[in-house]
Amino acid sequence: MGRTKPPAPAGLTTARAARLYKLLTLLGTGPQSRRLLLTRLKLDVRGFYRDLESLRGLGIEVSAGPDNKYLLAGELDAALARLPFPDPGLNVRDALLLANGPTAAHRKLRQRVNDFLKGTASGRSADPKKSR
Repeated sequence: MGRTKPPAPAGLTTARAARLYKLLTLLGTGPQSRRLLLTRLKLDVRGFYRDLESLRGLGIEVSAGPDNKYLLAGELDAALARLPFPDPGLNVRDALLLANGPTAAHRKLRQRVNDFLKGTASGRSADPKKSR
């Protein structure tokens, strides 16, 4: 009987996202033994394998090498780009302010804010200076 791929986590808790980030940064420095990872992450074996499955569900490949050390397949930056950030608890005003800027992250947030506003307040601008 084959194992099915676990679904990607819908929403990560802040603690779990921080632990997955720490796991990725540790693996980003090179191959690591399971014992070292368990110690650094303060996890038991079951929690460690759950975190590995979560990463794999997000499309982040972590494998055990021939020396039984775990390693990140690919670049750390690419893995971090796949790791979702937990809900920061922003209000609409904060999101509007953060959406202003020239970077790809600003544009992404601005698009999400605009999509949100189209569904809730038709005709309102996503520019906080115009909404005053």
